[in-house]
Parts: sequence; C-alpha cells; structure tokens
Amino acid sequence: MTDRNLAVAANETAPLAQERPSRSEAEAAVRTLIRWAGDDPTREGLIDTPNRVVRAWDDFFAGYNQDPIDALARTFEEVDGYDEIVLMRDIRVESHCEHHIVPIIGKAHVAYLPNNRVVGISKLARVVEIYSKRMQVQETMTAQIANAIESVLEPRGVAVYVEAQHQCMTTRGVHMPGVDTVTTSMRGAFKSDSELRREFYTLIGK
Repeated sequence: MTDRNLAVAANETAPLAQERPSRSEAEAAVRTLIRWAGDDPTREGLIDTPNRVVRAWDDFFAGYNQDPIDALARTFEEVDGYDEIVLMRDIRVESHCEHHIVPIIGKAHVAYLPNNRVVGISKLARVVEIYSKRMQVQETMTAQIANAIESVLEPRGVAVYVEAQHQCMTTRGVHMPGVDTVTTSMRGAFKSDSELRREFYTLIGK
C-alpha cells in the first residue's frame, strides 16, 4: 500500500479520539430520555430498559471499535492470472442515520478487479458491516467502502452500489415507506469503462 493510500485509510477508519462515557453514565442518559418522553424509568416495564439499550448500542455501533483496513490486510497472490470481476452481491446493510439515530436497512453490492492479488470474499462483507455499524450518511458509507478496498488491494477498479430504506423518512418527517435510496461509487476501470460498468450492473440485476 502506498503512503498516500495509508494516509487515506487511516483518516477514514479511525474515529475521533475522545473520552468515552462509562456504562453507568450511558444508562443514566437513557433514563433521562425516558423521563423526557414522559414515562417513568423506575416502573417495572422500564426498569431494565437502560441496560438493554446500552447493550443494543454495543451491537449497533460495534464498527467504531473495528478497523476495516485490518479486515482486508490478508491477501492472496496465487490467483493463476485471474483478472475478471470479483463480486459479492446482496450484502445486508444495517446502519443508523447520524441525524436521527434511526435504522437504515438495505443491501450493498461490492466488486473489484484484481491486480495480482485477491482477498477472502467474506472480507468484503466484513468491510461493509464495519462501516455500517457506525452513525452514518449513506453517501459517506458508500465512499468509505470503496476507499478502503481501493487503498488496501490497489485493484484496477472498484464498484460499490448501496440501496437502502431510511427509517428517518418512513417513520417520521414525510412518512414515505417503500422508498429506496441508491448510492454508487465507481473507481478506476469501473469509472472509465462503460462496458465494464454495464457488466457490473447486469451482474447485480440492475
């Protein structure tokens, strides 16, 4: 990986360093929100809710404690000259909107053109999972996935297609269920070669 790619990767994968509140402080914050909503956090049905919410956040936002660059670090060069598209389709995306902290649910399709080396196919899904388990904007997440793959593998091209429904739009605001948001990031040959880009869209059924 070049120095420039290392710099890009480090900048995008490392969350800002700051003091993390304790678990008890986090649970107290949940109790405050319950009171703000108009309920009593000490009643039977809610007494354990702060603990459950904090444990749920451990899962929802596990991506802050994981490094997508590490997930891609182990590569393989014995590919017998394979240089066609490597594609993983329909990767489940479960993220949260950074504006309202409500779910973003959808799927991602990720492809790259190897340049003498490949990565274990599950690692592509792992990169998607790590970035999605952060408070996100879909456009940013799409670019981050492409950047990480491009930075580590240095392939001839990268293509990322994400389609998702945003609960901040379906359960509040304009209340528009069933609307998908689509974002793409094309790099290298996928950006410059329209035939290759068309092949990618055909493979993912678009």
